[in-house]
Amino acid sequence: MGEGAMRGEAVPRLGTGIGWRPEIADAVERMPGIDWVEVVAENVCPGHLPESLLRLRERGVTVIPHGVSLGLGGADRPDAGRLTALAERAEALGSPLVTEHIAFVRAGGALTVSPSLEAGHLLPVPRTRDALDVLCENVRIAQDALPVPLALENIAALFSWPDEELTEGQFLAELVERTGVRLLIDVANLHTNHVNRGEDPARALAELPLEALAYVHVAGGFERDGVWHDSHAHPVPRPVLDILTGLAARTTPPGVLLERDENFPEPAELERELTLIREAVTAAAREGAGTGTGGGTGAAIAAGPAGGGVAILTRPTVDARERVAVAQAAVLSSLVAGTPVPEGFDRTRMRVQARALAAKRADVVAKVAPELPVILGTGYRETFLEYARERPMSGGYRRDALNFAAHLLRAGRPEEAGSRGELREWWLERAGPAPRQSGGRVARVARRVLPGRRG
Repeated sequence: MGEGAMRGEAVPRLGTGIGWRPEIADAVERMPGIDWVEVVAENVCPGHLPESLLRLRERGVTVIPHGVSLGLGGADRPDAGRLTALAERAEALGSPLVTEHIAFVRAGGALTVSPSLEAGHLLPVPRTRDALDVLCENVRIAQDALPVPLALENIAALFSWPDEELTEGQFLAELVERTGVRLLIDVANLHTNHVNRGEDPARALAELPLEALAYVHVAGGFERDGVWHDSHAHPVPRPVLDILTGLAARTTPPGVLLERDENFPEPAELERELTLIREAVTAAAREGAGTGTGGGTGAAIAAGPAGGGVAILTRPTVDARERVAVAQAAVLSSLVAGTPVPEGFDRTRMRVQARALAAKRADVVAKVAPELPVILGTGYRETFLEYARERPMSGGYRRDALNFAAHLLRAGRPEEAGSRGELREWWLERAGPAPRQSGGRVARVARRVLPGRRG
């Protein structure tokens, strides 16, 4: 078992932080009162850390890697390579803990004898006994592989699973009791689930084992047609700050962090939001409510893995993993491959989720391959969404960008010869004269659509 999963260290006092992003790196370095930052783990390389992060570390600012691709709520056991990568980032950054999500991000494959599919985003796990058993074992596998404690985040959801057996608070409380994992509570996600799924944030807070709290996320979003979208691109609304105050009335959060991923405002506006967050926490203290003693109805955490739980070693049966795998594959296939929506799901909400996944996919491909929107111009987004409707993602965003380009070239697009030539050159530069084995499909496409290519 990894040292981080055994030490039983106290939760570090983090203070006030902000999500570090390259677009606001300079501003973050200049902001007063920043005690710590969080970085998306998959966006940094341990051997080539951004200079801004290195300077922050030299000043004593804590840096925590926040993973998005493990998919611990998925039916498969965690991928060893992804766990190793997360551990390497924690060690390179000197982090006191690492964080991930209670979500699944891929489905299909060997357990279902069906094609592997990638969601490209975080999807909610069913709050069932089967799913909890699978999640608990996956968490213990992750704890064994990581050098520091692990904390898991509740996610925002656009749809609900039918026939759930536990509330969110009950689900999280039992997860903590059985694994000792810590919690990263996102109060914006509690608000999202209140709007989208009718769940009471106060009840969730009352049921949470807040003694396991590692830190808190705060973020903005927007409502459209009765659906709340957790955009991380809008100001933090008052209801989210009120939930933060409600949490602080039950326990003093070890740390609170502002997340912002897009549409970055001026630094002064970010600093104003940080001030509002601090005020939301201190509002509970002024009323004499924030005692720092923890709260919720979850069992007290004894010494155990990752600084917490009793590590009840109930393991999921093979049948449980297979049942979860089949259910998640059916859901993901309906969202990204156009298969029928499984019985019991709200079809309208599933359509909203499907559109959101496609939009997210288009946005991220544009970020990892910024040349594509330049080459395709204003037609990029419509063209990509047309492509995505027929072709689910199965190999990550960079591979998706290559496959998209190959698809266009095979179809003789773009129609303008100059743009088509640019796209061809872009593809060749990134695919290389001898693509890796995993790019075999794209290589076969290239042989059909790129005449004269030498290899």
